[in-house]
Amino acid sequence: MFLVIKKLFSKQPHETQEDLMKKFLVVGLGNIGPKYHNTRHNIGFKILDALAIEENLVFETKKLGDLTTYKHKGRTIILLKPNTYMNLSGKAVRYWLEKEKIPLENLLIVTDDINLSFGTIRLKSKGSAGGHNGLKDIEAQLQTSKYCRFRFGVGNEFGKGRQIDYVLGEWSPEEESAIPERLEKGIALIKSFATAGTSNTMNTFNGK
Repeated sequence: MFLVIKKLFSKQPHETQEDLMKKFLVVGLGNIGPKYHNTRHNIGFKILDALAIEENLVFETKKLGDLTTYKHKGRTIILLKPNTYMNLSGKAVRYWLEKEKIPLENLLIVTDDINLSFGTIRLKSKGSAGGHNGLKDIEAQLQTSKYCRFRFGVGNEFGKGRQIDYVLGEWSPEEESAIPERLEKGIALIKSFATAGTSNTMNTFNGK
């Protein structure tokens, strides 16, 4: 834990502590490949893609993922979609945190959550992985569960033993029609996280 934090806060000669506090890493979790594109498990990718479209950003394939940088109200927000597949997401998260010298508190993971009803959005500053393999790997790589996560509810309308099929399944027509408004809310949450801070963003968006 100490070694990770120490690495995250080591900085380049031209970067001040104030500069580092204005840099953010927002990671959308998902699986690469066409067959996963429109699945519930890929909502992290979907939200980042929506933000990129809204702001005319273009992702570039770099080490361990696709990245783009978004400048917003004096903040630098690096958007990352790991290409390691969901269960190994932590490797990409740790690499880019350390490479960009981003403080741990400026990390936001965007993920699906079967424990929340469809469309519910919730920001948390820490917590358990809740059985989510992507979050488990991030926790293992960072050696801490104290990082912010934006959970997007996908519901749990599945029978016993059908969880994997459900999260890797595509949205229902009803969900598809509701997704655009939820994406807008998700984009607003990300912008608020970088500008208004975690507590204010939680108060504004949680459960909305």
